Amino acid sequence: MDGIDVALLRSDGEAVVERGPFLSVTYEPAFRDRLKEALEVAKVIKRRDERPGDLSPMERDLTLRHAEAVNLFLRREGLRPEDIDVIGFHGQTVLHRPDEALTVQLGDGPLLAKETGIDVVYDMRANDMVHGGQGAPLVPIYHRALAYQLSPENWPACFVNIGGISNLTFLDRDGTIIGFDSGPGNTLIDQWVEAHAGIPYDDGGRIASEGMVVMTLAERYLDNPFFTAKTRRSLDRNDFRPPEGHEAELSDGARTLAYVSAAAILKSAGHLPAFPKTFVICGGGRLNRTIMGDLVDLAGEQGAAVLTAEQAGFDGDAMEAEAWAYLAVRSAKGLPLTFPGTTGVGQLVSGGVLATAPRDPSA
Repeated sequence: MDGIDVALLRSDGEAVVERGPFLSVTYEPAFRDRLKEALEVAKVIKRRDERPGDLSPMERDLTLRHAEAVNLFLRREGLRPEDIDVIGFHGQTVLHRPDEALTVQLGDGPLLAKETGIDVVYDMRANDMVHGGQGAPLVPIYHRALAYQLSPENWPACFVNIGGISNLTFLDRDGTIIGFDSGPGNTLIDQWVEAHAGIPYDDGGRIASEGMVVMTLAERYLDNPFFTAKTRRSLDRNDFRPPEGHEAELSDGARTLAYVSAAAILKSAGHLPAFPKTFVICGGGRLNRTIMGDLVDLAGEQGAAVLTAEQAGFDGDAMEAEAWAYLAVRSAKGLPLTFPGTTGVGQLVSGGVLATAPRDPSA
């Protein structure tokens, strides 16, 4: 909920990936507060098309901000709308209940197409759920395209995105692709420091670096049945809750939750067919030095290396936006977005809805 990422990609939706420039636009605090309110309002939704309370105007305002971000990016890069074939539009997830086959992302694809003059592929999760999948994660197929740029000694490789929720993608040279949510990423830390320090996140893990792991608290999280269940499932940010205020002081709480974020990744990796030789860490969590230190230690105990996306030759900030561009190309070509090994869907499934930009009749 921090802002909008825009990335340019040239791709055939398969092996060809040429990464371009990237732009991040931060939401103002008042809009971020509206997004938090939207999460609460969305809890009553029973159908994907419901927009109770303020969600309809919220969806419009969110979409218009995305249009502004795209148009700013085009101006900055000296591009015209006709230079772009398609936009991959994720929108803002306000509800994700895979057990109920219900996922809701705010974002008006036709409005974005109208405001930018560019075709838009949006709503990429729903078709997976229609076919029995969890609706997440969708990024693994893009990770596979990037992984072929790694050296052979790095395989099998595991891409880990540490966002609010962490997810991992396991890739092997035999074509194996497995992806699933691995546990809480930044969301518990963010909620903890916002509640107890009034700041939105622990910048660089500085607060955590001053604390100690409260192991009884960490073990309570890591003993959650999610980690031992035979079936992997996607998570909602409400599946794990931050500690109560009396359970730790500020820095110890942040330190404990950073450890949980790292340990959850390694614990979930135990469900993979082989332990990775290399972990490539993406997402905002790679900037938290405390999480990264724990990951290096825990993975090293099992003989694995840990690299940031940048150390592997990628851009960890741009990767999610790049992935949605890549998925938009695959959607437009009718190629699969999800797989039995990623979302638990019963077959290879494409997805997404194409919104065509209005054409100038005089052109």
